[in-house]
Amino acid sequence: MRLHVFAASLLFLTASGSALAADRDVLWKIVDGGCVPAAASGVMPPPCTRVEMPAGREFGWAVMKDRRGVLQYLLLPTARISGVESPELLQPGAPNFFAQAWHARDLLDQLNGHALPREAVSLTLNPVRRRSQDQFHIHISCIRPDLQVRLQAAEADLKQDWAPLPGGWQGHTWMVRRVDGDRLDAVNPITDIAAHVPGAVADMGAIGIGVVAMSFKDGKPGFVLMATRRDDNDPTSGIAEHDVQEHDCTVVKGAAPASSS
Repeated sequence: MRLHVFAASLLFLTASGSALAADRDVLWKIVDGGCVPAAASGVMPPPCTRVEMPAGREFGWAVMKDRRGVLQYLLLPTARISGVESPELLQPGAPNFFAQAWHARDLLDQLNGHALPREAVSLTLNPVRRRSQDQFHIHISCIRPDLQVRLQAAEADLKQDWAPLPGGWQGHTWMVRRVDGDRLDAVNPITDIAAHVPGAVADMGAIGIGVVAMSFKDGKPGFVLMATRRDDNDPTSGIAEHDVQEHDCTVVKGAAPASSS
C-alpha cells in the first residue's frame, strides 16, 4: 500500500505546478512512502537520491532531485516536520539540516559533470504562506548572479553579528551576518536566527532563510547567513528561494571546473 501511495505521489509531483500546489503533502508522501522504505531495500527510486539516518529516522534526512531547475535538490527530514515554524527545530539535539544540505551539494557537482565553484552554491528555506508544501525542505541550488555581485560589493558591511543589509535586496529587508569556515557544522542558521535576530523566535513561521557561500577578501572561506520576514501586505516578501537562488545556474555557465571544499 505504501508503495502505491508513493507511486501516486511521484506522478503528482511530475504533473503541473498547480497540481502540486493542490496537495501540500506530496513531498512528505514521497519521503515517507518511497525514500525511507528504499533506504532499507537499497534500491532508491527517483526522485529519491540519498537517505541518511545515522541516529534513527527521527533525526534523519533525505535528498531528492527537484522537478524544477537544471541544478536543484531538496533536503527533507525523514521525520514529519512541517517547516521553519516547527518547534522541534529549536529543541536541543535537533539535526542541523542546513549543514547536511551543504554536505549534499556534491550531488550538484555530479549532475553538473564537474565540481561547481564553492561560491556558486546557496541554500534557502521559505516561510509559511510562501511555500507550496508542508514538509520542511531546504532548496540546494545556485546563487542568483546579481546577488553574488551585491554581496561581494557589500563585503565591508558583513559583520559577525546580525545587521540589516544596507539598501535591502529585491525591495525587501534582509538581515545578514558573516560566518567563517568552509562548513556549517558549527552554526545552525535556524537556531542562530531564533536566538539573535530581533523578534524572530516569536514568529519563526514568517522567516525566510538564505545561506550563501563566499570566499572573503581576507582569504577566508565562509558564508553569508541571510534572514528576511514575510509581510502579509507584500506578496513577494519572505520568498528566500526567489531572492537568493537561480535554479538554471547561469552563474556557472562558462566557468572552468573548480575544486569543492
